[in-house]
Amino acid sequence: DALADAVETPPPAAGLAASWSRPRPGVNGADPNPVPVAPQLPPESPAGWRPWRFRMSNDVWGKPAVAGDLVYVTSFEVHALDVMTGRRRFKTRDVAWSMAVADGRIHASDGPTLFALDAREGMDLWRLSTDAWVYSLKADRGTVVTGTRGGGVQGWDAATGQKLWEHAGAQTDFESPEAGPHVHEGTVFVWQDARLRALEARTGDERWSYPIGDAASCGGVPVRLTSGPDGQVYVSAGTRVLAIDVAGGHVRWHFEAPAVFLSPPTFAPGPAVTGGGIYLADYLGTVYALDAADGRDRWRIATESRASVEPVLVAAGHVHVGSGKGLYTLDAVTGTPKWRFQAGGDIVGAPAVAEGRIHFGSTDHLLYTLKADDGRLRWKLATGGEITGAPVVKDGVVYACSKDRCVYALDAEKGTGTARTA
Repeated sequence: DALADAVETPPPAAGLAASWSRPRPGVNGADPNPVPVAPQLPPESPAGWRPWRFRMSNDVWGKPAVAGDLVYVTSFEVHALDVMTGRRRFKTRDVAWSMAVADGRIHASDGPTLFALDAREGMDLWRLSTDAWVYSLKADRGTVVTGTRGGGVQGWDAATGQKLWEHAGAQTDFESPEAGPHVHEGTVFVWQDARLRALEARTGDERWSYPIGDAASCGGVPVRLTSGPDGQVYVSAGTRVLAIDVAGGHVRWHFEAPAVFLSPPTFAPGPAVTGGGIYLADYLGTVYALDAADGRDRWRIATESRASVEPVLVAAGHVHVGSGKGLYTLDAVTGTPKWRFQAGGDIVGAPAVAEGRIHFGSTDHLLYTLKADDGRLRWKLATGGEITGAPVVKDGVVYACSKDRCVYALDAEKGTGTARTA
């Protein structure tokens, strides 16, 4: 396959053009001269690497996971592909609706079964029945935490599969992977009986709880959390944003917005605001920057309506927000619009930023790479289907899954064509 030719995309929405910087000459700000597509290895890539594509026999979904020299993807089973060649090292014999790779193990579930495999060779380490359907699976510090249909939450020893604890009665309104129990550095956060509860990950013992409200009082949307490096957990609960001390459960501050938040907050350190900033976007597409220390509203700016549950992305002084078909970039300190790029379809998943480039997929079957500072199009690749999940960038290589049943590994700088390996 070769890089897709430049594709004309729709102009920016009329009401937005005035507040966003004008695109540069060429399609969507691309240089008028075509980008060279001759294969060229990124300097970070090992000698002999070249872009590859691996075709599965079944649908591929979710986000790739890269660890060491293998990339793991779910296509009913978990498949482990060699990052150099794209050749399959192994695949599991079980369906894996959910997966987490950590500490040399693949933790996965087919729903009623939870199992762990050696991440290098694919050998079974343990497997057990969960007595309920697993919809959420996280691995953290040697503990696997699962959410099961009907309000169950369980903690398991990641090395042995021993059940450490179990609770019933968690919220059942939003049983989806992104709304399941949140785990960070030994603390599990569970939404139960209209309260946010912080549990010890190894014992399940409750540290504290806070009356966050039920689904109705949270605007009919799930509570979403982000753990900050400052000892706070930042919570979006309907139209509210709260900063809660992880150790004691004390609320540091509370912010109220006019519209509900579908996505969790993003914490970003920065010299311009004391202790960093909290960035998030509501469902109308308004982007907020709050002071992490006291919750003060530093700035807010409108984009367009946003159904995504993905957090906004903050990197290198920029805030990147996917809203509908548009990728908006703002100055993280001032909120000043920097650039806007319009794809031919809705943006899928979360963008990924590395080495001054931003990578994202769209329902228009394209994978895009732009310069993160000015939005110029570097390259785009047409696949045979929508990009699923979100791309992952590591060591100068972009990994992405598509509904054309393929996994792609591309040069992050140049893209280049791909050659089928299976």
